[in-house]
Amino acid sequence: MTCFSSTDESAHYGLSVCMLLSQYRDQLGWLEEGVDELGTGDATAIADVVRALPGLRVRSYDVSASSVGVARANIADRGVADRYTVELGDFFDQADSAGGPQASTVISNPPYIPAPDRDILMPELWGGVRGNDLVLQLLKAGYTNVVCALASYSDPEATVRTAQDLGYRVVNFLAMGLDFGPYSSEPKVAEHIRHLCREGHGWAGEDGYMVAVALVTRDPHLLGDRADQLLHSLQL
Repeated sequence: MTCFSSTDESAHYGLSVCMLLSQYRDQLGWLEEGVDELGTGDATAIADVVRALPGLRVRSYDVSASSVGVARANIADRGVADRYTVELGDFFDQADSAGGPQASTVISNPPYIPAPDRDILMPELWGGVRGNDLVLQLLKAGYTNVVCALASYSDPEATVRTAQDLGYRVVNFLAMGLDFGPYSSEPKVAEHIRHLCREGHGWAGEDGYMVAVALVTRDPHLLGDRADQLLHSLQL
């Protein structure tokens, strides 16, 4: 396995997580509990967040041995190995074995490439037929707060409506436009994205798409619901 890395996407993800955790620090309670992370990648984005937020502890899980090795080296280089740990294994298996979430908040930039099957350039990036399988599974994992990336071409409306059905509200988000990279430009994937958009399951332009990193919550003390604004921001 290789380790996925995208400079623009990672920068947006890291900045967004840092801003959301900072803005809602008291409500999210991460100083006491830390946060969990689904999927580590190369860890550079969140390692920088941990370095920028004294007291933040992150427990991360990734199924790729090569990613875990790269991530641990990057975390050590940034001097935050005492507060950012990475384990090799399935995030959902460990949550089940622990009897449920051990923190109130989880963060994730999950695989979201939509395709008919996993036979794509980088299978680790496959997010299911509509690209949102991992996000939907994460929403059902029992966390009070979820901070995760949503791609405009991966059926974000179904994701948001499922979150609402599960009792979540969109508290805030940061959206950014991204160019299609080699994985979303693969002919098989690009045609599938066009099909999803034609069928009303997402939005994309000729050369790019939108990604938003959103904080959703079931905490009654976090007020507001920006679900409609989030969906509007993803439309091209």
